[in-house]
Amino acid sequence: MIEKKNIESWVFDLDNTLYPVSANLFAQVDVRMRDFIAQYLRVDSDEAYKIQKHYFKTYGTTLRGLMTCHDMDPSPYLDYVHDIDVSTVEPSPELATAIRGLEGQKYIFTNASYDHAMRVMDRLEVSDCFDGIFDIVDAGYDPKPKAHVYDKFLEKFAIEPTKAVMIEDMARNLEPAANLGMACVWVENDHEWAKEGAEEPYVHDQTDDLLGWLQGL
Repeated sequence: MIEKKNIESWVFDLDNTLYPVSANLFAQVDVRMRDFIAQYLRVDSDEAYKIQKHYFKTYGTTLRGLMTCHDMDPSPYLDYVHDIDVSTVEPSPELATAIRGLEGQKYIFTNASYDHAMRVMDRLEVSDCFDGIFDIVDAGYDPKPKAHVYDKFLEKFAIEPTKAVMIEDMARNLEPAANLGMACVWVENDHEWAKEGAEEPYVHDQTDDLLGWLQGL
């Protein structure tokens, strides 16, 4: 169990963490990634989908695969794939209240872009609850769970990891955080790629209800 009295920094993933996975924003992003690849590499949709998934599995994100294999400029890609309808995310004043009630600094640590993070946070009505955002650009386009990305994140905000909590829906992304001394909370997600590592000792706590978990601290 996490004891909030010892915590100075609260680190939240964005997608499928701050809002429920049932909002299914990734389905929209998934289609737009496929379509971007089809246009960029001039292949059909089926081939684009295969490339997309191969790069995700091999490089951690489709973006990193495209940059590594095709020397692609990341900016147009990020703008295109995040141009989605966020209205499936329900505003949550209760979540805003719960986050504001946490003592210490609060941060977003995401593999997505800053603009996408702001759109989602605005929709949730939690934008003013956070002290900073660390996005994929800050990470040099390298995704979680690459260990050096966590070092960059901690350095940017001068965070003491042994006094921090990380909350994340992709269980394997918690391993580097735990190795640095952070307390780690998995927000349960039924997707196979998100459950990988969920039974490992680096998951210190877990919940299927972020709001309820925060309120119960």
